[in-house]
Amino acid sequence: MTDTLLEVRGLHRSFGGVKALAGCTLDVMDGKINGLIGPNGSGKTTMFNIITGYERCDDGDVIYRGNSIRNRTPEAVFALGIGRTFQLTRIFARLSVLDNMLVATQRRESWLRSMLRPTGSASERDHAMELLDFVGLKRLAGELAGSLSYGQRKLLELAYVLVADPSLILLDEPAGGVNPSLINQLAERITELNRQGTTFLVIEHNMEFVMGLCDAVTVMSYGSVIAAGPPEIVRTDPKVLDAYLGGTEEDDDDDDES
Repeated sequence: MTDTLLEVRGLHRSFGGVKALAGCTLDVMDGKINGLIGPNGSGKTTMFNIITGYERCDDGDVIYRGNSIRNRTPEAVFALGIGRTFQLTRIFARLSVLDNMLVATQRRESWLRSMLRPTGSASERDHAMELLDFVGLKRLAGELAGSLSYGQRKLLELAYVLVADPSLILLDEPAGGVNPSLINQLAERITELNRQGTTFLVIEHNMEFVMGLCDAVTVMSYGSVIAAGPPEIVRTDPKVLDAYLGGTEEDDDDDDES
């Protein structure tokens, strides 16, 4: 039986009079690739932000390895072994690809200091190069990160997260805006990391990507979970089909574009 690594229990979050999350409950299974889907504005990114400490919840709980991490800071969540990427990639465009990685190795130091002087030890530089090689960017280590294609930036952000060797990685639309060849490369890297023991929770609108990659999928609509289970069951659920085909939803808040 697979254990639950992360539990979301009855999360509520409102922005003014708009309910972004309305009692959401989610189980992230340890050692699996877990998908999180739903129409635009359904609350997926808001949930990610609450799990990782970028937003506070109004009610409910987030439990990681049996302990509550509700409303902790992003630094505290990061220290527990939870990493994440963002819907819009967060890289240092004016630094080289390698220097972006070296900033990540010094994340626990002063952010400004690490960005201005991303030197790193010999072992840190070697590890950074190994991770760049893993995601297929080693040959671009000396190039400015701002010169990368959007798909390459997604791969760099994944490599950046891997520096801390997290147990759980939350990916926010990793395939969004990425060309098909790089999508396949990204899927291969995620699958390989999962084989090595890393657990994933993936927000994605690319249904082919999600259904082919994930072991389990949770579906949100209007701030609530409406279905959860294996991809082959979820994709034929009438509630899921209605959520996607029965009409459009307005965005639930300015920060949640997914």
